[in-house]
Amino acid sequence: MLRQTSLGKLGLIVGGILTLVGFVAYATNNATLNLAGFFYGIPLLLGGLALSAAELKPVPCQQTSPDIVALREQQATPTQNQVRLDVTRYRYGQDAHLDTSLKSLGLTRTSEDTPALKALQETKIDDAYALILQFHSPLVPLEVWEQKREKMENFFGPGVRVTVNQSSEDEVDVTVIATPKTLS
Repeated sequence: MLRQTSLGKLGLIVGGILTLVGFVAYATNNATLNLAGFFYGIPLLLGGLALSAAELKPVPCQQTSPDIVALREQQATPTQNQVRLDVTRYRYGQDAHLDTSLKSLGLTRTSEDTPALKALQETKIDDAYALILQFHSPLVPLEVWEQKREKMENFFGPGVRVTVNQSSEDEVDVTVIATPKTLS
């Protein structure tokens, strides 16, 4: 629940209410509420403003069917779960989702050319759980993504294979597919 709540908006609402109570209490000569409203309300309001300015919204994720959720619980690697949970919650103080990961993979040099994660999709590919990361990547061509595919497998692995394809001119889909161990 808290993962889907904007702390910036929460700070703005609570801080705004307390500050308003402080102003009303000041106008009605209620010293106790006046102090509480100002001493708690204004810092919360300012904190909410600061968090709102540094906020990175969660990436939209398509509705996942119960079959895919069951497959996720059986086959998803810890890294797949961590990526899914990290990008579907509010983040603070980052330029983009997975920005440091993309930099370490060599897919970006500056914050201006960082591909932006636009959507997340969970699906089943060849009877295996797959996580599709949809990037808006106008400055990093598909060829660069393809050259980094093996490095991405090592980064997201073990237990996964990665495919890269271009869904439209400026869009690149990185599919992280679990490779469950088969019984002999």
